[in-house]
Amino acid sequence: MANKNGQGQPGVSLAGAVDLGALKHQVDAEPGQQGGAPAAGGYVIDTTEASFQAMVQTSTTFPILVLLWVPTDDRLFPLATRLAEAVSAQEGRIQLSRIDIATNPQIAQTFQVQGAPALFALLAGRPMPILQGLPTDEEMNQITDQLIPQVVQMAQKAGITGSAPYQETNDQGQDEQAGQAAADAIPPAHQEAHRLAQEGDYAAAAEAYGQLVQADSTDDLAKREQAKCLLMARSAQADVRKVRQAAADAPDDLQAQLDVADVDMIGGQIQDAFDRLLDFLAGHRDQTDPIRRRLLEYFVIPEPTDPRLAKARRRLSTLMY
Repeated sequence: MANKNGQGQPGVSLAGAVDLGALKHQVDAEPGQQGGAPAAGGYVIDTTEASFQAMVQTSTTFPILVLLWVPTDDRLFPLATRLAEAVSAQEGRIQLSRIDIATNPQIAQTFQVQGAPALFALLAGRPMPILQGLPTDEEMNQITDQLIPQVVQMAQKAGITGSAPYQETNDQGQDEQAGQAAADAIPPAHQEAHRLAQEGDYAAAAEAYGQLVQADSTDDLAKREQAKCLLMARSAQADVRKVRQAAADAPDDLQAQLDVADVDMIGGQIQDAFDRLLDFLAGHRDQTDPIRRRLLEYFVIPEPTDPRLAKARRRLSTLMY
């Protein structure tokens, strides 16, 4: 959704200028207290700069709705409440992460927003802009009734099918509780690899998951997480526009096509990634091995029952033999 000229951008400007309108609506109560903002809890978490990287990493497991807001501005309370209700209705298929841009300005700069509220969907570390500024009633209904379920569907098609942890309480230790709840759902042998991935060291995490696979070839979770980490290590920081342009400019360049296929996978465009590499293989049979290895890596990311897998496997077999 585009910015609305009539709404302006309430909140605190990152340039340092104070929004006088926000001052008129400022409340002193803490979230959850009388007169304060709605509290976190359930499938709603509050994220800070300290927990931001971990939150981004978990978007490879389940989709996250990111609300950039100012929790002392009462104009934003209805928006936060409606989003929490819509996310809760998905029963763990998506999580709402709220970020106070007044106390975490670096995160706002990461998302390149100048004020609150702003809303993004986060899939496998990739932000998708949804809203900037206060929504109209019609836009709010569209977000809760249509867009959030669509984000969940996109995540499932991309193989992001995990469940968000449910938080029973909300207090100053919430970030630690969220981390512990997520940790409790991770097999003990996976803890170190998961920690490395949460810290953004995807290459080391992929190596750690690879060791788990070597120790137990039936560990399908380790195989999937290793593939995700390899993907993120290669291309999480890629400039999508440059990658796509390079592939368009050099259609016979294997690396350019592998790079854009990575971008497609991270963005949830699994069929596009499969088709791109299989189409390339059809015209470049002398480069079978690197394409086969990359596709086999991709094949463990979606659910095993995904119909796109069977189709791509059949075509790969046909092209190879």
